[in-house]
This record gives sequence, structure tokens and C-alpha cells, in this order.
Amino acid sequence: MRMSKLVTIYGGSGFVGRYIARRLAKEGWRIRVAVRRPNEALFVKPYGAVGQVEPILCNIRDEDSVRAAMIGADAVVNCVGILVNEGKNKFDSVQTAGAANVARIASEQGIARLVQISAIGADSDSPSAYARSKAAGEAAVLEAYPNAVILRPSIIFGSEDGFFNKFAAMARFTPAVPITGGDTKFQPVYVDDVAKVAAMAASGDVAPGIYELGGPDVETFHDLVKKMLGVINRRRFVASLPFWLAGLMGGVFDLVQTVTGGLIVNRILTRDQVKNLRADNVVAEGAKGFADLGITPTAMGAILPDYLWRFRPDGQYDAIKASAKNLHKSL
Repeated sequence: MRMSKLVTIYGGSGFVGRYIARRLAKEGWRIRVAVRRPNEALFVKPYGAVGQVEPILCNIRDEDSVRAAMIGADAVVNCVGILVNEGKNKFDSVQTAGAANVARIASEQGIARLVQISAIGADSDSPSAYARSKAAGEAAVLEAYPNAVILRPSIIFGSEDGFFNKFAAMARFTPAVPITGGDTKFQPVYVDDVAKVAAMAASGDVAPGIYELGGPDVETFHDLVKKMLGVINRRRFVASLPFWLAGLMGGVFDLVQTVTGGLIVNRILTRDQVKNLRADNVVAEGAKGFADLGITPTAMGAILPDYLWRFRPDGQYDAIKASAKNLHKSL
């Protein structure tokens, strides 16, 4: 295998980053997976030949480590993002200042291509600090590196996702599944489709600009959870909490994190997430996306059963037991 080009993937062991690393490894790239805890990212090494994929130490908030991870790279992909503030990792320090570090240093080092993973909903006027930090990160990237490719996916699904897996796990033990913003629309996108675009962009096959990536299905939050329940063969009441109540709950959970000095991190529901759920998360009209790249996105129905089966009442034996019951009835 010819291994000539080198790419640095910041956050390359994360949900999206590992798929990008796997795709680029198959294309023969040498890959640096830049992460804070390289010893926890060793699982990426088998994505390629011996020595082809290497986890290295890097904190995106530290300019020196960002620079060291980038030396000699032909392309850079920044996948680093957070959903909650935790310790020194705040929205502004990671998603704005961190993205700015990567873009500025990539420009200084003359890196040929830069890919920034952002999110649909990035908006400098949003009431959500998460969305504002994403927008500020995009602006900083484009200021330092105008020819960057910025990808804005909707909510991402795949076997390691934190969305369908979270609610499916909840449905195993509760008679109801509580959600906030049941009428809010999403356009879930398959993680490997996002990785495919990122890999194309790293290879120079995507024109500079902003691309919004959404799957073929647009569903409300309520309908997505109902669809998930159908896949795992469980009947549960989907309770859509009013925003005022969800905001109150999120405030309490946030307070617990503050009072404990961050020892207990609020991964249940934050006030900022409630604010974010007020806005639809779908591809904007006229935005560039999969169609402009000649890609047909993957439908949820083709993927969800492949990894949600473990949440069924009888796991991998659910279909067999159902078939046996039908056979018994016919005798």
C-alpha cells in the first residue's frame, strides 16, 4: 500500500473522527489521531497497516501541541466538539478558540486543505451558547483559512451515537420516554456519510465553502423516538415536556454540577440544550449539501436495526422468538 500523504485529525478517536480515520486509512493516508488521551485511542491503530495510524497527544486549547501535531501534514480535519461545559473545556475555549488555533496554525504552516466539522444550527444570534460558539468557530476558521471546507451535519446517527442509543437504553427500564421539544424537526445523517464527505474534502475533491449535511428523512423529535421504539420492539409513552419545565429541570441539573465543583457533570439535560431544542435542525433551503457532491445519503431504516437490536426485549433472539410464536399459533 502506498502511504504518502499525511493527515492530522483532531479528535480523531471520537464518534465522527474514527469514521474519517478509517476511510482515509483505506485510501492509503498516513494518519495522526490528535487526542488528549492517546492511550484511550489505541483502538484506531488497526484501521490501517502497522504504523499507518498513530494516536498522538494534543490538547486543542494548547497552541504548541496543535502546532506539533500538524507538522508535515498535507491536510487537517478538526472534529473536536463538546455538548456540555466540563472543567476547562468550555464551548468558547474548545469550539471557538480551539477551532481558531487549528485554522491559524494550518495557514501559518501552509497546509493544503482544512476541514472543519461544525453543526447545523450554528448561529451567532442563537440563544444557545453551544450554537453561538459553533458560529464563532466557523467565523474564526474562515478568517484565518478562507478556503476551508466547513461541514454542518444535523444530528448524527450510527452504532456509537449518543442519541438513539441513549433513548433506547432509557426505554429498557422506564414506562415512558421523556423528551423536550417534541415538535422540533431533525434531519438525521449517517455518520459514515459525513465521514465520506470529510475524506473527499481532505483529498481536495470538495470545493471550499459551507455544506449542510442531512439525511433523506425529516422527522420531529417525537416521531424519531417512536421510530426508535418500533425498531427495538418496545411500547412506551413518549412524554414531551414543555420548554419551561425542561428549562427548570436543566437549571437544577446545572446547579448540581456547579455545587459539586464539576465532580458530577450534567449529561442528562442542560438549560443550553433546552434553548437549542427550540430551533429545527434541518438543512436550510438553498444550502449546499450531499446533492452538490453527488452523494445519496443513507436512510435511518437501513442502519438503525443493525445496532439497536441489543435493546430489544430478547436482544438478538427477538426475531427468532417472534417467529417461533407465530409457528406455534399456526399449529
